[in-house]
Amino acid sequence: MKFFGIAALVAGLLAPSLVLGAPAPGNEGGSLLTPVEKRQDFQAEGYGGGGGGGCNSPTNRQCWSPGFNINTDYELGTPNTGKTRRYTLTLTETDNWTGPDGVKKDKVMMVNNKIIGPTLQADWGDYLEITVINRLKSNGTSIHWHGMHQRNSNIQDGVNGVTECPIPPNGGSKVYRFRATQYGTSWYHSHFSAQYGNGIVGPILINGPASANYDVDLGPFPLTDYYYDTADRIVLLTQRAGPPPSSNVLFNGFAKHPTTGAGQYATVSLTKGKKHRLRLINTSVENHFQLSLVNHSMTIISADLVPVQPYKVDSLLLGVGQRYDVIIDANQAVGNYWFNVTFGGGGLCGTSDNLYPAAIFRYKGAPNALPTNKGVAPPDHQCLDLNDLKPVLQRSLNTNSIALNTGNTIPITLDGFVWRVNGTAININWNKPVLEYVMTGNTNYSQSDNLVKVDGVNQWKYWLIENDPDGAFSLPHPIHLHGHDFLILGRSPDVPAASQTRYVFDPAVDVARLNGNNPTRRDTAMLPAKGWLLIAFRTDNPGSWLMHCHIAWHVSGGLSNQFLERAQDLKNSISPADKKAFNDNCDAWRAYFPDNAPFPKDDSGLRSGVKAREVKMDW
Repeated sequence: MKFFGIAALVAGLLAPSLVLGAPAPGNEGGSLLTPVEKRQDFQAEGYGGGGGGGCNSPTNRQCWSPGFNINTDYELGTPNTGKTRRYTLTLTETDNWTGPDGVKKDKVMMVNNKIIGPTLQADWGDYLEITVINRLKSNGTSIHWHGMHQRNSNIQDGVNGVTECPIPPNGGSKVYRFRATQYGTSWYHSHFSAQYGNGIVGPILINGPASANYDVDLGPFPLTDYYYDTADRIVLLTQRAGPPPSSNVLFNGFAKHPTTGAGQYATVSLTKGKKHRLRLINTSVENHFQLSLVNHSMTIISADLVPVQPYKVDSLLLGVGQRYDVIIDANQAVGNYWFNVTFGGGGLCGTSDNLYPAAIFRYKGAPNALPTNKGVAPPDHQCLDLNDLKPVLQRSLNTNSIALNTGNTIPITLDGFVWRVNGTAININWNKPVLEYVMTGNTNYSQSDNLVKVDGVNQWKYWLIENDPDGAFSLPHPIHLHGHDFLILGRSPDVPAASQTRYVFDPAVDVARLNGNNPTRRDTAMLPAKGWLLIAFRTDNPGSWLMHCHIAWHVSGGLSNQFLERAQDLKNSISPADKKAFNDNCDAWRAYFPDNAPFPKDDSGLRSGVKAREVKMDW
């Protein structure tokens, strides 16, 4: 069975590598409809700067408000704005829905009737209060605020089976409330069932200072793989075979069909002589994207929610779950330019039926026409992200004193189509979340919750993640940690992903390769195929925090563990009001599931693959 599983997985993945994202010859005559520059449903004060005390301006983006600027340690201090930004997110589902490229889908799930939900926008230091109303027919839900640290508010993290019970369908609701202690760009998504892949996503934008000056904030620009089949069906497929290529790629919710020409290219407006901030988000379930803009470079100023020293690139890899804030200098001739997506790594970073996904960046004054220069294919990033970015807010560690053992080594293995972390495929219990154990003082945790207990206050903890070096086949994984940013102290040598070169951490050789001098810090990083990733985070945020692969099919198949950090402090931090809201929601959920639910739970319960669906399976 294991050999068959590996063979099927490899057969499903080793598609030809794609090299260039502009449309193919002969497919350039499609109509271009109304340009879409950005998706904004709410505009907070100081959008794109000027918030706080008003010192933030195009010539001084480093300033924010009295006592707060780009050098402020946001893990220790946050502006007291006295403001609460309130939103309502209503989840619905629609059958026989015609998508942005003209193809009809059996079912989609949407937020406020949009395939990409509204942008949640606030200023650094604001509170966000978000009411989620679940009007889905048979699915529960929980909404996770990706990358938000949730300092002293782990119960608001939005992970069913961990920090809450799911919100029941047919009108169930829950109010999330947390503070924006960080600033930058992120997103929210469902952590239940197949909703993430079916459309329950949206951007988060927290205004704050920046490490470089710019004139125009273009807002969030989410990119996602897009499938004509439902995510539920694809999850069932991946329980016995490799995943299919995506059907298309959406740019800010728009796409052009590669053969029929239906739909439209997303467009972004640039002003000659101005510098533009663009907030890139990969909300995919499986595809990693290599991004490039013809004849333009991009200057990275933030990775995930961590401001970095300006770093200029001609192309970059945007892994699943990752975000980059970049500045684009409109210093070229007035015209139209392709913004290209390509795929690398020999097909191991994902593939698409659309061989040339692209959007259009149009200078003001340029004709309403397609670009003519397809550009040059960027180098193959081999499923590897940047690991030499320098955070503005410095963190440094002595890597010579690192002690690695079985207690802080985290092996990832593939057994058929089941992913295991530390030998266990996570399988959370919707009806008994981990926080219920914590609040009641019950330490008899289920083994299937895959807990790693982390004690000690404000101590740096090191974790060596090993990617199945002795397995028959290994894939790159975008590893995401809740509740923290982690320092990337090192990774195995950079080699082509398809080479399947085996690397096991060797202290005699690899300790000297580590970098503890203000290394790259973020919440999602690529784990190389058959290699290793060494990370560290500080125990300054009590909670039960997931660490998982952000490929939906992989976490559905078990690729996750939980760090239960300072359990007693976590218990003491939960207010009576939050505890009551937790219990009320769990009571409502238990009244629905399992006795009144039409389908059972058939995967890890965290991301995709729950048979809570009404679409007939025809195999």
